[in-house]
Amino acid sequence: MAVKKGTLSIDSENIFPIIKKWVYSDHDIFVREMVSNGCDAITKLKKLDMMGEYELPEGYKPKIEVIVNPEEKTMKFIDNGLGMTAEEVEEYITQIAFSGATQFLEKYKDKTTEDDMIGHFGLGFYSAFMVADEVQIDTLSYKEGAAPVHWASQGGTEYEMQEGNKTTVGSEITLFLNEDSLEFANEYRAREVLEKYCSFMPVEIFLSKANAEPEYETIDEDDLLDTDEVVEHIEEEKKEGEEGEPKKKVKIVKRPVSISDIHPLWGKNPSECTKDEYIAFYRKVFMDYKEPLFWIHLNMDYPFNLKGILYFPKINTEYESIEGTIKLYNNQVFIADNIKEVIPEFLMVLKGVIDCPDLPLNVSRSALQNDGFVNKVADYISKKVADKLTGMFKTDRENYEKYWDDISPFIKFGCLKDEKFGEKMKDSMIYKNLDHKYLTLEDVIKESKGEDETKDSGAENSENTDAGAESSTSDSADADADKTADDAREEKKTSIYYVTDEVQQSQYINMFKAQGQDAIILTHNIDSAFVTYLEQKHQDVQFLRIDADVHESLKDEVAEDEKEAFQKTTDSLVEIFRKELGNDKLDVKVEKLKDDKVASMAVLSEQERRMAEMMKMYGMSGMDPSMFGTQATLILNANHPLVQFLVEHKRSKNVPIICKQLYDLAMLAHKPLSPEEMTAFVQRSNDIMMLLTK
Repeated sequence: MAVKKGTLSIDSENIFPIIKKWVYSDHDIFVREMVSNGCDAITKLKKLDMMGEYELPEGYKPKIEVIVNPEEKTMKFIDNGLGMTAEEVEEYITQIAFSGATQFLEKYKDKTTEDDMIGHFGLGFYSAFMVADEVQIDTLSYKEGAAPVHWASQGGTEYEMQEGNKTTVGSEITLFLNEDSLEFANEYRAREVLEKYCSFMPVEIFLSKANAEPEYETIDEDDLLDTDEVVEHIEEEKKEGEEGEPKKKVKIVKRPVSISDIHPLWGKNPSECTKDEYIAFYRKVFMDYKEPLFWIHLNMDYPFNLKGILYFPKINTEYESIEGTIKLYNNQVFIADNIKEVIPEFLMVLKGVIDCPDLPLNVSRSALQNDGFVNKVADYISKKVADKLTGMFKTDRENYEKYWDDISPFIKFGCLKDEKFGEKMKDSMIYKNLDHKYLTLEDVIKESKGEDETKDSGAENSENTDAGAESSTSDSADADADKTADDAREEKKTSIYYVTDEVQQSQYINMFKAQGQDAIILTHNIDSAFVTYLEQKHQDVQFLRIDADVHESLKDEVAEDEKEAFQKTTDSLVEIFRKELGNDKLDVKVEKLKDDKVASMAVLSEQERRMAEMMKMYGMSGMDPSMFGTQATLILNANHPLVQFLVEHKRSKNVPIICKQLYDLAMLAHKPLSPEEMTAFVQRSNDIMMLLTK
């Protein structure tokens, strides 16, 4: 064949700047494209053999070799696939964005499936020019009588093609790397990129360095394979007292180890996979040596092909800092990490792999095309996760509860982000109470309603008694009163108390427990938004933080004949505290708390606290909270001796120090003190102890 020169058939004056700067976002991706093309060529050849149109040579082992040569600044990709004739090189290489896979599928559409094809994306080969000044192809077609072809281009629009000297079927692509890309001629860098993109390609991939010194290994002679290159046989001397003949050893050239696992775990049937295999795969892929909590094996053939494994990792950090990794593959070809169109956002905190050959990718195979199909995939993944979790809740409640603290953040996030997921999960959500037992929301509501119904019943009896005494009330008025009472009860919401910090709010928790009251523990950052979500879903329920108010069960009732004196005590204490704390807007309430060990506590209404959190979220923390009424209310216990002392000894020199200490103690149990407040509190505590020494 005579040397042929020509111009690449393209619509642009020079396609390569576009490829370098637009089509591919990462320059190392050329490795994936080169290997993928080789896999495609091998897959085609095997299909031809299966269909009787070609007979593979005896002992054929499909493989791709990657050879780096730092001295010559080259990188070679060699496959033993079907190769190309001169006409095919002309058609598939000189016509950009036209893949041989399209023609191949058209010809054999009744005998094969597109799922088996990797290289039907178009521009893969030309990604080589992102890193190479020149690219050469040496190829020999499987067709009988075909002549080898040598093709070369230096990255412009011109190429040169002539008869080559390749003697084996397949293709060898040589990249002459440019000065900015010499890193890829380094064996360790090449291995890193191959492991990134090609760890699970369906063909074995071997990396080597040109002209490298051979490496050797010693094996038992019984383990010798026909393919091993023997250097020498070693016969060990028999040791004294050793029974039997010593094992014979063989020194061989070190066997090459494939970079790719051609049968990844996700491609197997879940029933064939063991726990140890799942854990080993997790550690290998994600370099995480902590054991995952559990996993979901996705295996779907209809209406689309999707396989994968999602792992639920043990979470030790707050939600905002959790970073999972979902690796997306297309026919075992790595595409990207965490593509949001396919993976529901709330599952990004998981670790896993998903392989979906049906995904519509753009020409660079690096991003998804806008397609309604993608949404179906995301919905399917979300549904499978919900099915797994609800199934575990019903059949393995013990482990479900054990995992709950770790998995609840992204389940709650999923409910916030995905209406369908939230609907599926609503009956499987559980909440830890003060005794660290897990209850469903239905259980929690029933408990809370039980308390409310008792109080309502008492109120109703009281109303009935009063109605009986007022014999002059008309029947019509009675009916109206009953209707009003019924409406009020209907509008009354069930209150569910919750804890956000078991240490900070321990005083409130102890008081609740002492009175047989319960609350649920919601300590995660996402719980603030989740509480609002629950209230929207359950209009008859309201959530109150345990320090939002003084629960009725924690207080003694003030007798009718004590009310006037109690009001005077209250007015006196309000005056004293506002004066000593220098805050005439300070909200002070006096209650008769059943726990006489508690002198003071602080409460902040749920609505005001949520407003304060919203201010903080939107960067308004520097504003004066009092502008929005978000200052905590100081509760003083009239049953405590210290509070009684203040009323009885208003002029004592110790009144200021007691007032300030009681206020800070109340705030300490409510929220962290500022650095200045804490400094003053510590100094004052020392002063109080000094008073004890006098």
